[in-house]
Amino acid sequence: MSEASLVAVAFGDDPGRWPLPAATTAWERWLRAVAAGGQGHYGSATADLTALRREVRAGPLASLAHSTQASFLRQLGDHTCARHWDGRGLALAASDLEAGVDALLGLAADALGVGRFATSAALLARAREPLERSTATRLPLRWQWVAAELEMARGNGAAAVRLAERAVELANGHPSARHRVKTQLVYAAALCSAGRVAESRRIAEDALTATDTLGLVPLRWALASLLADIVGDAAAAEEMAAKRDTCAQQVRRAGGVWRR
Repeated sequence: MSEASLVAVAFGDDPGRWPLPAATTAWERWLRAVAAGGQGHYGSATADLTALRREVRAGPLASLAHSTQASFLRQLGDHTCARHWDGRGLALAASDLEAGVDALLGLAADALGVGRFATSAALLARAREPLERSTATRLPLRWQWVAAELEMARGNGAAAVRLAERAVELANGHPSARHRVKTQLVYAAALCSAGRVAESRRIAEDALTATDTLGLVPLRWALASLLADIVGDAAAAEEMAAKRDTCAQQVRRAGGVWRR
């Protein structure tokens, strides 16, 4: 029962459940860390990952533990440190498809975050072949997110929108409420980068409402940050900035250290 509950929080329709059930296996410990991180409880998530890495020192689960730690660091703005964790995750993945692609996509996002666009593109290309052989439904979504973000960073708004629209297609009917909201965030950002601000605002506002309902504080922070720049009037911008700052405070209280 604990595993099913944790799957529902980490990758299903109950992402805001807190407190989380206790983990009784190493796999459940990873699910618990993913679930806590999605809510912004980085202190709890990091504690579970630290315990997991002590318990499982090699293989795909150890790889995922490293890649997940990297994802938290990226969310908090530390792409350089995240690269270390993703690199270790890739080494530990060995022949495991899901863990290997997870680490490659993390490395692509790390490179993007420090402005190494050619490296990011090469890592995305490297991930394509194993991705096509994987059955994990979240990995194609992650590929589209990073590819869209790369095109945004390069100033290619129209290409970013096409990639984000493909992500929206993949996200429709996906079991993870968190992944669906993240896809809307990427789509809204891509539309904004293409100058389609009114559409971006509408999608971002809908996604922000979903984060309030689902308890996804990191995504709420990102959406409020986007909206603070595009809402169009001073009062609305101030409201979004206040929501963004409240999210940052919640994350700090829950053990997150911002590097932005």
